[in-house]
Amino acid sequence: MNTLTIFKNRPVISAVAFAMAVGVPASFYATPAPVVAQTGDLDRAVEALRGISTMKADFVQTDRNGQAVSGVMTLKRPGKIRFEYEKGVDLLVVSNGKSMYMVDYAVSQVQRWPIKNSPLGALLDPSRDVKKYGRLVPTSHSDVVSIEVRDKSRPEFGVITLIFARDASAPGGLRLTHWVALDSQNHRTTVRLRNHRYGMAVADSTFSFRDPRRSSRRPG
Repeated sequence: MNTLTIFKNRPVISAVAFAMAVGVPASFYATPAPVVAQTGDLDRAVEALRGISTMKADFVQTDRNGQAVSGVMTLKRPGKIRFEYEKGVDLLVVSNGKSMYMVDYAVSQVQRWPIKNSPLGALLDPSRDVKKYGRLVPTSHSDVVSIEVRDKSRPEFGVITLIFARDASAPGGLRLTHWVALDSQNHRTTVRLRNHRYGMAVADSTFSFRDPRRSSRRPG
């Protein structure tokens, strides 16, 4: 299952608007001749991800129908991530470093699965997933690095493509601008980041959550 495919009355946001928001050259979305990736870019991407101790960024998540929702992503090494959605979206996606949870407060449901079974495993464990299962793919701009990560022996885990922009001010000289997750049912989700902030203090309690299944139970 794709971890990020639930939407409710989302506005449609164009690819050009996304390009402006995250600072990726608009030419990236055109179709000029592909640019061959530079030697060592896979290693640079791993080091860039591993170089992030903590990070916060605003995100816009879009499904294959163009429906979009926004929020704030918080990342902490090792393996912790939280997607706090905008007001009115009763959904939370969070990893405590061991398991990924999707919490739907609207229906009092919680889904859990190991990080390695999620497309986001490449983001949360770059030294394993990106290095072992990643490959560089051509892009349309020399300042853009694209890496496709998939475990061919486990197609049910899906595919994630991580896209970076060269940025000397970012850890490792590469700034993660967005990723595209594709699950085994070909459901596509794109998450674009902007307003990156690095190195702030983040408490481990950020990656816990209120379990709606407990609060919804009536006293016996």
